[in-house]
Amino acid sequence: MMSEPIIELKNVNIYQGDNLILQDVNLTVNKGEFVYLVGKTGTGKSSLLKTLYGELELKEGEGTVAGFNLRGLDWKKVPYLRRNLGVVFQDFQLLTDRNVNDNMKFVLRATGWTDEKLMNEKIADVLDKVGLRSKGFKMPFELSGGEQQRIDIARALLNSPKLILADEPTGNLDPETSDEIMNLLFQISRDYNTTVVMATHDYIVVQKFPARMIRTERGRVADNATISIE
Repeated sequence: MMSEPIIELKNVNIYQGDNLILQDVNLTVNKGEFVYLVGKTGTGKSSLLKTLYGELELKEGEGTVAGFNLRGLDWKKVPYLRRNLGVVFQDFQLLTDRNVNDNMKFVLRATGWTDEKLMNEKIADVLDKVGLRSKGFKMPFELSGGEQQRIDIARALLNSPKLILADEPTGNLDPETSDEIMNLLFQISRDYNTTVVMATHDYIVVQKFPARMIRTERGRVADNATISIE
């Protein structure tokens, strides 16, 4: 079976403003792969993720994500890139003034959906995938942390993405709920051949759910890294 790259970075330098954060990054991640992005806080994990979803401009090197060229990706094209991605955050980033269904609709409308019936079907489908079909009319504050994180994952699935970027998705959760979320992410990766790149510094999770590891340290990215408990 031919492996199909979904992320390809060649000789990439990543900047925050004028500061060089990561240099000479070479990285290929294939369709359906599950990859951890590990490293101490401040070593560039978030900067790498932000480059992948078009928040940080790629100035030096070559990069493609989900078929989009990151070099010269102007702001008009960023929404099209993001339609092919799902992004899951540590702090859920759900809109607190509306229920779960309306949170989902907000994302669908923002990515170009207009048909109410299709939107409702899609929302029911993604809530089903994360086991929360009955929670659509709940407000975020009525949900537990684990349920909110599942809703965040459901939201990331709305546009059937080829790639999910998850930034510390278990960071605010207790161990049992973390395990549930990890099982869910692995299941999505396996069942839908979706690539998952997950930034984490939770080494217990990494040991319990082993996968390929990419480590950021001292301005570099090391592939197939091994764990040293810090």
